[in-house]
Amino acid sequence: MASLCGESRVATPRSDPGQPCKACSGTDDNAPMKTPARLQVLIDEGLVDSVLRQLKSGKEAEVFVVRCGDETRAAKVYKAATHRSFRQAVDYTENRKVKNSRQARAMTKGTRYGREQQEAAWQSAEVDALFRLAAAGVRVPMPFHFFEGVLLMELVADADGHAAPRLTDVPYTPEAACQHHALLLQEVVRMLCAGVVHGDLSEFNILLSQDGPVIIDLPQAVDAAGNNHAPRMLMRDVDNLRSFFGQHAPELLDTRYGPEIWDLYAAGRLSPETPLTGRYEPRPGAVDLSAVLREIEDARLEAAERDSGRGTAP
Repeated sequence: MASLCGESRVATPRSDPGQPCKACSGTDDNAPMKTPARLQVLIDEGLVDSVLRQLKSGKEAEVFVVRCGDETRAAKVYKAATHRSFRQAVDYTENRKVKNSRQARAMTKGTRYGREQQEAAWQSAEVDALFRLAAAGVRVPMPFHFFEGVLLMELVADADGHAAPRLTDVPYTPEAACQHHALLLQEVVRMLCAGVVHGDLSEFNILLSQDGPVIIDLPQAVDAAGNNHAPRMLMRDVDNLRSFFGQHAPELLDTRYGPEIWDLYAAGRLSPETPLTGRYEPRPGAVDLSAVLREIEDARLEAAERDSGRGTAP
């Protein structure tokens, strides 16, 4: 995967992110651990030679470091659908298509079979987005295989060869914050030009490799042209970057890249080479899109709070 900046990264992680998790403490990187059942099928198929250690565990998936021939890769093992809140997933799944009409009906009704199919659709969405974005030159982990609910992909590493830290685990100088912010805006634009909005971009799902940021965790990625919520999600992704890096470089807090990027995209004038200013003034007679989206989001949150209150005993 090509470097964005061609230089060593300018920030140093506070701790060694390559250390095993507590569940795997004491495991040598070169000594295979006991193979989890979900990964045994990849070994049986010859896709993986051995499992070295667990890298992380979340509500949606576990990630393991594995050996494939002479290469070290990451295997993302998706968990059961019971761990996902499908009510919150509605905005993301808008306009996602399934080929089988029975699957579509079951997903709409929320049956057990439907929930299983919806989970499969989420997994497929991440895999499809990774292949699509990697082909477009976006800095994402290179995907290799998706088999039996396990995604085999590139292990993003730091300069020492350890698993790369998240943005939130690294200290920044103002100059480094501005540099990484600018690079990630380029990636957001490149994603949008490929027709994809991340939908949940933040400092928690961006890794800092030896040659720059790498975007991960894309099961909630949406189609930019086919999802009515795409503008709001794009604004939120960009605002998350602004808020995080603005803690270290306060001048970023006054920028308005989100509406600028979407306005250029909607007008058909956005490309990965389009210069951005961080300033946005609605055209005469045009609606201030960011203001409208903020009002919509505020109304949605208020409605959610009211619904939650109805279910709470006084």
